[in-house]
Amino acid sequence: MVLTTPLIAYLAQRGPVDVLCTPAASMLLANNPCVREAIVYDKRGSDRGVSGFLRVASALRKRAYSTAYFAQGSVRSGALGTAAAIRDRVGFTTSAGRVFYTSHIKPPAGAHHAARLMSLGMRRPDVQFAPSDLRPRLYPGAAERAQVDAVLGEAASTPLIALAPGSVWATKRWPYYKEVAGELSASGRIVIVGSEGDRPLATEIVKAAGGQAIDATGRLSLLASAELIDRSTLLVSNDSAPLHLASAMNTPTIAVFGPTVPEFGFGPLAERARIAGHADLACRPCDKHGPQRCPLGHWRCMREITPDIVAQLARALLA
Repeated sequence: MVLTTPLIAYLAQRGPVDVLCTPAASMLLANNPCVREAIVYDKRGSDRGVSGFLRVASALRKRAYSTAYFAQGSVRSGALGTAAAIRDRVGFTTSAGRVFYTSHIKPPAGAHHAARLMSLGMRRPDVQFAPSDLRPRLYPGAAERAQVDAVLGEAASTPLIALAPGSVWATKRWPYYKEVAGELSASGRIVIVGSEGDRPLATEIVKAAGGQAIDATGRLSLLASAELIDRSTLLVSNDSAPLHLASAMNTPTIAVFGPTVPEFGFGPLAERARIAGHADLACRPCDKHGPQRCPLGHWRCMREITPDIVAQLARALLA
């Protein structure tokens, strides 16, 4: 959803844009001036199953939309657009739901995913975009600022360095956040962002930082996490969601890539960003997402990115 916001902004120049999305994704669209309405499709909750699908399709049909852009690309969303009688259905030739589309766009090869999504709106794959056109757009409001103030307490007025050590994919979790926290603590108060599942990682970092780091994991919504990252002078992140939040807030970013590579289309879009990656491994990349275990058992793509490498990149951005 974060990387879809440039497409939404582009389409909003033509007319009102409504976005069909999950409950979690709808929260990221709060306060977005380019979104007329976020229509929640709770496919795992109140809209579960065939009855929920038909109910949502009926509601969409009554709105008489002329065009739908399928950024997510699933079979379910394609079928929903067809059931809603939307005549012009635009999606990628590579999407699982392509059988339901009436206009097929070939995704541009080697492009950032934000550029791929923008090509849907342009309906052509060969457009070149300025970096500012591709940067995501998030709009934290008063509620998110209050959440962050509550987490930071007296540290709200001090320079912050955000660390995002988590990932749902085990091999994408760089193992040296404890060490780099010690390296960077003199440059700002360390704050750890992430989900509640990342709390064990955060606890280790706080301990390594002598109790001076702030554990914000599981305490903030995604939009509030964007607000916290916006207040930070730097984010160090794996190839995971906080990286894209930093792109939206244009926060200087160190992105650590191990089993995956930025060429997959999910690198940082902040104006000042650096990639930490092991360029000399023949086995890299090994997976589109990053497997739970290294297929070869050595995990060199992450283990050999030392804390000193990341700390040097961070100091360069901080300077």
